[in-house]
Amino acid sequence: MALGRPFGPAGITSGYARRMNVCPSCGSENPEGFRFCGSCGAALAEAPSAREVRKTVTILFCDVTGSTALGERLDSESLRRVMERYFTLAREVLERHGGTVEKFIGDAVMAVFGVPVVHEDDALRAARAAHELREAVNVAARLEQAAEPGDILIGDATRQLAEGALELERIEPVEAKGKSEPLLAYRLLGVRADMPGFERRFDAPFVGRGGELEQLVQAHARAVRDSSCQLFTVLGPAGIGKSRLVLEFVESQRDAIVLRGRCLAYGDGITYFPLVEILEQIAADPELGRVLAADAEARGLVNTVSTSIGLASEEVVSREDTFRAVRRLIETLAASRPVMLIVDDVHWAEPTLLDLLDHIADWSREAPILLLCMARPEFLDSRPGWGGGKMNAATILLEPLSEQEAETLIENLRVGSDLSDRVRQRITASAEGNPLFVEQMLALLAQNDGNGDVIVPPTIQALLATRLEQLPSGERIAAERASVIGKEFWRTALMEIGGESSALPGLVRKELIRPYRSAIFPIEDAFRFRHQLIRDAAYDGMPKELRSELHERFGRWLETNRSEYEEIVGYHFEQAFRLKEQLGPVDDELRALAGRAGQLLGRAGRPPCVRARRHTGGGQPARPCHRPAAARGPARARMFDRARICAPRRRRARARERNLLSLRRGGRAGRGECVGGARSGRARVRRGYHRSGFRVSPRGYAPRDREA
Repeated sequence: MALGRPFGPAGITSGYARRMNVCPSCGSENPEGFRFCGSCGAALAEAPSAREVRKTVTILFCDVTGSTALGERLDSESLRRVMERYFTLAREVLERHGGTVEKFIGDAVMAVFGVPVVHEDDALRAARAAHELREAVNVAARLEQAAEPGDILIGDATRQLAEGALELERIEPVEAKGKSEPLLAYRLLGVRADMPGFERRFDAPFVGRGGELEQLVQAHARAVRDSSCQLFTVLGPAGIGKSRLVLEFVESQRDAIVLRGRCLAYGDGITYFPLVEILEQIAADPELGRVLAADAEARGLVNTVSTSIGLASEEVVSREDTFRAVRRLIETLAASRPVMLIVDDVHWAEPTLLDLLDHIADWSREAPILLLCMARPEFLDSRPGWGGGKMNAATILLEPLSEQEAETLIENLRVGSDLSDRVRQRITASAEGNPLFVEQMLALLAQNDGNGDVIVPPTIQALLATRLEQLPSGERIAAERASVIGKEFWRTALMEIGGESSALPGLVRKELIRPYRSAIFPIEDAFRFRHQLIRDAAYDGMPKELRSELHERFGRWLETNRSEYEEIVGYHFEQAFRLKEQLGPVDDELRALAGRAGQLLGRAGRPPCVRARRHTGGGQPARPCHRPAAARGPARARMFDRARICAPRRRRARARERNLLSLRRGGRAGRGECVGGARSGRARVRRGYHRSGFRVSPRGYAPRDREA
């Protein structure tokens, strides 16, 4: 059995959803075009049209060891029965963990995790499924051939995504046909059931969040003072620091009984899973055991709750009796000491569990209980009334750390290791205040012995891809279109290239974008992505053909509405050419686009003093070109600083020269124009500034001063 490396965006192209229509009555899948269910005959709604996207998936191969010898020992009918049971079991296990069985090849099974819907823990799901199968195409296939009977081998990329929950043994690299280097491979020894795919660093000193921590302390104090239940919800995207904030708060309140449960993203019987964990904590605590032993009613409540969640085989308990038993049990425990009931990942909770939490918040009396829930912002889309109308409820949203706080976090995490100022600044800029992003980037650097450039770890890519995948279709399309424009975009421009303005409020509520006052189009409704990596993930999820079309459409819109930004227009035309060039032969229309891009970029590459002389007729003396834009006047510097945010892809300055020369060969721009533009732009770069006043960094263009 083998888990191949997750196939990156270049490896697989898939639709948002398969062209299958699911019956609302029986759940059966029906081919496109069916008006009635083939299983139960119920009427079917029109299936949504499929859209191509690029995504990272994990592929699992599994086959029967010694199937040829097995066929020699059994007759054909017996062999068929054995294989049918094997295929049925394999499908059940794989689908239970969220995989999709793509095909059966002889005695082998191929399953994909991440199609049709991607999850942030697809690699871990595949590992769990493989481990369960043991107990009860190219890279993965090569690993399969190298596996011994009963072995599960995983590739290095899968390891990076899920190693926090896996017990692994490194084996000799696997020689793979068609690969220049042997493949790193690991033998899967076990899966830790209660561990996430990657571990968080909670050993470093706590940074920031002083105000939020004080709000939690006050909510707990109100619960104790008034003997009441206080519902407190902490919202924030993955990795922003919800768990660390709660951990710091819990450690500061030593007098309370802490009961904690988490909601699971998938699985069987997960509705009351947080209660399972809570009952296990109660059973393991000697003090709580003495409280229950002294109270016959409390013991009866425990039995009722155990039956409700499937831990005891008694009569079926009604929903109302379950809710009452859970509430009364918590109230009984709170009679001895204040109770903190913490429920994590509430965005994955089943509606029944959310109703139970509402019931506790509404009906608990004369008991000091802090009901503390953690969720991602999209939780409010499925439960918009959460906490609404309750006098005993509060909700906070965690914002990213400030730049200074992020730098302090880096210092705390890198104890004992050297980090150059350049790398530290790159991490700070890339993470944009998300503590998890800082941790994962530092961890990846440590794996590479602190060498190399700062890159986005696959764990972060999986989180962001999952977040975008879960958006409604209209919001996902709007995010994709906006990503072509840049980190800042405008409503009119978004609509021009196919995005719906009605999707913007939903993206704002989910903390993916935020309203922004644009200096480029001051009367336009403008927005910014909350994080550059979100923009990058949305952009990378689109097929190249669609990206090319959108770059050209936006370039023409910008050329019409703001012709002075010819460098940015040329950039979008260049990207449209580059992307389409990778997909097929270059025709005359595409050559004309390349020529136009070369013409615009060539003009933009001339020093500003030369361009100013050209615009004034060329008769006035040229001012020296060695000064940055800021020294030539604040208005001009602001204009070029504003122009920067139109460019959605930062590139190395030296790559611009190669692009221009290549465009000249592929397009119709004149030699002198392109080469001259490239050389003048290159001269400005050598002095530390691009012609627009951008200071040149290793990744490309950056403003001289960080934007507020």
